[in-house]
Amino acid sequence: MRLIPLMATLLSLFISAPAFTQEWIDFASRTDFFAINFPSQPKMTETTYKSEYALTLPAHIYRADNGPNHYSVTVVDYTGAEKLEAERVKNCKASGGDGDLCNDHARGDIRGAMLYATGQLIEKSAKLTHLAYSNADRVEGHEIYLTNTDGSRTLAAVYMHENRLYIIEGTVPAKSPPPALFYQSMGFLDKDGKRIRYNSTYSNGFPTPSRAR
Repeated sequence: MRLIPLMATLLSLFISAPAFTQEWIDFASRTDFFAINFPSQPKMTETTYKSEYALTLPAHIYRADNGPNHYSVTVVDYTGAEKLEAERVKNCKASGGDGDLCNDHARGDIRGAMLYATGQLIEKSAKLTHLAYSNADRVEGHEIYLTNTDGSRTLAAVYMHENRLYIIEGTVPAKSPPPALFYQSMGFLDKDGKRIRYNSTYSNGFPTPSRAR
């Protein structure tokens, strides 16, 4: 058997193939109070996000690619939603509006933020294959598996913590290993940068449970 030419061919293919595998990093954002594993240092961009009731909220998107695989965390700041909605209602009434048009929807906007974000993820995909309740260090959320129009797959999760919405998406080509470990590494930080784990379920808008030691 001609093992040497065969080994040389295999080595050549290995060297010329793109190096998609690499050591992942533990990334933490003190600005947006979260930690997660990325394949490389993510790039952060500032943007805005339109809520269910049309509030324009500040947001950050953290992105990193690993070959054909794409990973992102979108953080939407709802902490100023009540103030923004109060101003909208004030202007609405001053302009002569009435009825539902001038109702204050801030509470519903915040309470429904996870569901709204989950619906948006589903709408832009070709097929929903899995939707379930989830938690990250006992912060409750949604777990979503999607098949996209090009055959790629997205594993996503949506959480809400201290009025910040977190949308985690990992997308890989068809037949690639699912990027489950990406969203499963998600955690939340306190103001001192320490990772939070609660003793019981955290539900945004309800009393905060005690933290595990």
